[in-house]
Order: sequence, then structure tokens, then C-alpha cells
Amino acid sequence: MRILVVKLSSLGDVVHAMPAVQDMLRCVPGAQVDWVVERGFAALAARCEGVARTIPCELRRWRKAPLARETRADWRGFRADLHRADYDAVIDLQGLTKSALVAHMARLAGGGRRYAMANRTEGSSYEAPTRWVADVAVAVDPQSHAVQRSRAMCAEVFGYAVPDELRFGLRRGAGPAQRCAVLVHGTSREDKCWPEDHWVALGRRLIAQGYTLALPHGSEAEEARSRRFAQALGPEAEVWPRLSLDALTDRMARCAGVVGVDSGLSHIAVALDLPHVQIYNFDTAWRTGPLPQARRQRSVVAQPAPTVEAVAAAWDAVTMPG
Repeated sequence: MRILVVKLSSLGDVVHAMPAVQDMLRCVPGAQVDWVVERGFAALAARCEGVARTIPCELRRWRKAPLARETRADWRGFRADLHRADYDAVIDLQGLTKSALVAHMARLAGGGRRYAMANRTEGSSYEAPTRWVADVAVAVDPQSHAVQRSRAMCAEVFGYAVPDELRFGLRRGAGPAQRCAVLVHGTSREDKCWPEDHWVALGRRLIAQGYTLALPHGSEAEEARSRRFAQALGPEAEVWPRLSLDALTDRMARCAGVVGVDSGLSHIAVALDLPHVQIYNFDTAWRTGPLPQARRQRSVVAQPAPTVEAVAAAWDAVTMPG
């Protein structure tokens, strides 16, 4: 059974699709899973256990200059790569026009079918072409967690019950463990940020508990914030250099845990099964935060923002031995 998963972006969405891949490999006899993903996230998808082949694309870049010679050449290369195999099932887990286009381009084996979500879920984007392209549109619970939506859809496609065990299958690199707490303060939306003075106060508490602190960043604004925190917190706080996603995942995996806002790096922390506290300024944790099965992670939700005391208490709970 050769299966193609179409989940292109973004970082958190790619991570959230990993348990569905693990379920299919466990529950579908002879399953072989390939994955179409944006090139920037291909290294992460390739680390998902059991993925036979990642097929990178650059739709975000190509649509900026669709008629450019380089774009046309890259598009032909992507199509040739996609057509290296015929698929028994093509599953669009994204639900957007761009993912529908990729699903339509994929070649089916004899008797193969394309599957897509039949409806939108709360808080997620959805575009009708995904349903038009599909041979089978699968109804999903409108109030689904992002992880559970993909798992439920794949279970419906192949007729198995969603396993009780939650596995992301994100492989971690080797290296010595460190008593280091990673502070993931960067996110794509300003309203998801936690106040800077809260980060500094939390950082001082963690240093008092014997942790060193790591401050990753993915933009100039985030780097400037990391440097402000490091200046306030002293030599126990290190601003990490700008790292590739692969290197960043390996480095986080060796740390003692992560405190972060709702962002891709926080979702990687969950997939790595690190002790993790995820901070929400509004109640969307039910659809993107750690699930109850993730015993070493929890969400803290409050408006306008969770208190330092609440986040510190959650950290103590997830790092408590046993």
C-alpha cells in the first residue's frame, strides 16, 4: 500500500501530521508513506520515523514569480519527482487550494483514490478545491484538535480505530543531555507573545533552580529580544546562533525542557517528548496545545496573559521526577 501524504506547511502543521503517519504505518498492512512538504520543512518531515521519501516543493516561492524561467524549471523538476511513484492513496491533510493542486498532480495506481477533508474545522483554514479534487471527501469533527483531525481522517480512510498511543516518531540526534531550559519567545503573531518582563522573571527563577537558559530566534526582531533577555539575565543565558531546523531540533532534544508560546518550536518540543509548558493568551490550546496523552507537557491559558507564577508552577509539575 503506497500512500502519499500532502501536508505542505507550516512548521506546527507539519509536526501535527506526524502522529497520523505513525498510525498508518502501524495499522495499514504494508504501508509505505511518502510526504510532499515545503522545502523549508522537508528536513523535519524526513526525520519522521517510517517516511520513505520526502518530496520537497516551493509553492510559496514559485507563486511570487510563476512565469520566471527558474520557477518553470523547478516546477518541472518537482512534477518529475512527484511522478516517480503511483499511489494507492493520496491524502490531502492540508485542506487548501495549493494542497489540492498537488494531490491532483499525483499519479494514482490502479484502483487508487484521492482523499480530502469534507469540511472546515474551527480555527483552521479550508478551501473548497480540496473537496472538488478528491474522490472521497471525509467528514471531520468541526471541533478537532489539529493532531486528532489528521489521525481521525486517516483512520476513516483505511478503516482502523485511532490507536490509544500517541507517537510523533520524530527522531532525535545523539548527544549528551544538558540541564538547560529553552525559552521559545518568538511566534508569528504579536498577540501570542508573552510579556518581556514575564520572561525575565521566569528566567531568574529557572536560573535559581540550577538551569542554564537557551534563547533561540528566527528573525532579527526575535534575535534583538533574545539579546535583551540575555543582558537582563546574565551569563547563565545564552543566545543561540541562527540554526537550520535540523540543527535546532537536535540541539533542543538535548535540553532539559522548553517553555514557549504557541509556535512551531514549541510543537517540536512536544514531538520530542520534552518537558514543556506552552503559553496561551487566549483559549486556543484545545486545538493546538499538548494533548492529555502527552504527560510531560501542559498548556497554561489566561487573558491577557498567564502569570509568571502559573507558568513556573506548570514547569515544576512537568519536570518533577516520576
